[in-house]
Amino acid sequence: MRTRPLKVALLGCGVVGSEVARIMTTHADDLAARIGAPVELAGVAVRRPDRVREGIDPSLVTTDATALVKRGDIDVVVEVIGGIEPARSLITTAFEHGASVVSANKALLAQDGAALHAAAQQHGKDLYYEAAVAGAIPLIRPLRESLAGDKVNRVLGIVNGTTNFILDKMDSTGAGYQEALDEATALGYAEADPTADVEGFDAAAKAAILAGIAFHSRVRLDDVYREGMTEVTAADFASAKNMGCTIKLLAICERAEDGQSVTARVHPAMIPLSHPLASVRGAYNAVFVESDASGQLMFYGPGAGGAPTASAVLGDLVAVCRHRLSGMTGPGESAYAALPVEGMGEVVTRYHISLDVADKPGVLAQVATVFAEHGVSIDTVRQQGKDGEASLVVVTHRASDAALNGTVEALRKLDTVRGVASIMRVEGE
Repeated sequence: MRTRPLKVALLGCGVVGSEVARIMTTHADDLAARIGAPVELAGVAVRRPDRVREGIDPSLVTTDATALVKRGDIDVVVEVIGGIEPARSLITTAFEHGASVVSANKALLAQDGAALHAAAQQHGKDLYYEAAVAGAIPLIRPLRESLAGDKVNRVLGIVNGTTNFILDKMDSTGAGYQEALDEATALGYAEADPTADVEGFDAAAKAAILAGIAFHSRVRLDDVYREGMTEVTAADFASAKNMGCTIKLLAICERAEDGQSVTARVHPAMIPLSHPLASVRGAYNAVFVESDASGQLMFYGPGAGGAPTASAVLGDLVAVCRHRLSGMTGPGESAYAALPVEGMGEVVTRYHISLDVADKPGVLAQVATVFAEHGVSIDTVRQQGKDGEASLVVVTHRASDAALNGTVEALRKLDTVRGVASIMRVEGE
């Protein structure tokens, strides 16, 4: 074993960073044995240096992250500060000064992953980011390496624990959205400002990363269609149960049927209770992968939290350190397929539409005519009425999102349709 340690700079020492530092210390001997050399925490960049950080030598703490990554003796930079800047500049500076990078920064990778990969390749360094998607669940490396010889057609996943906890509570207890969100906040699953989670921004960034790797094409955050889950109601769950379904906020990345393009989207969807993702409870994450040769695979586990995310960071750290010792780098960006990313209008799926209509003869015929005129075939219809008002629930066969949108706009113009109560896609069938 080489006796000179590999030096690691840690950018950020919050929930994840502090766990990375702890594991590096408590598992130092095991890490050294697995890598073939000791690893040494050479510096920790933070914003608030006066905060007590248990187990970290105060002499290692600095507020000058740029100086830390420029030192020249740093082998690996671990970036867990998040956001776009200064993370982007620090990562590129690290490459320029000879360090490889391990990151958990989903937002940055979804926005500028191609540029960061290019910088890593230019300087002959590694860029690893297993922790950017689904916490402790091994997902990036299986897609990038284990399935490199296969053709992935679809990635369907629950990649945000906060939203899954909220929807699970609504499903299992009958709670409303706000009540379930309040419980998630009290338990620490939701941030004080939960917008990034409940509006789907977090999941969309992860979807962009997954789609890029799965389909060997560049997919940016702006390419991902996004809908939040704040409008999901108890009535939606009741309708889902009538269909033998539940509701999840899903990240869905898939090839078109002709294989010539891809789509990436995040939105609430009904999925059958028989689908493996339907049984994912609480704040857990799971990703379902469909490919030509291996068929269906599911990856499941804790998708967030300090220790689980740090586990993924340390896995990358071990791999990158091994590469440093052997003078090589691991796989970089694979975007050779260069498949275009289609808009949401091209997506084909089933739909569940709930309408408030007048309770009188002929309404169902009018509604059915509108669906037919827009080429959307109806699978089932359920109607309930009382005192001149009625609810009409229509479940369609597969149709394009553009066709469905045209149908809904035409329905809104009917005098007999008082309102469109909800529209939800039906996936996983």
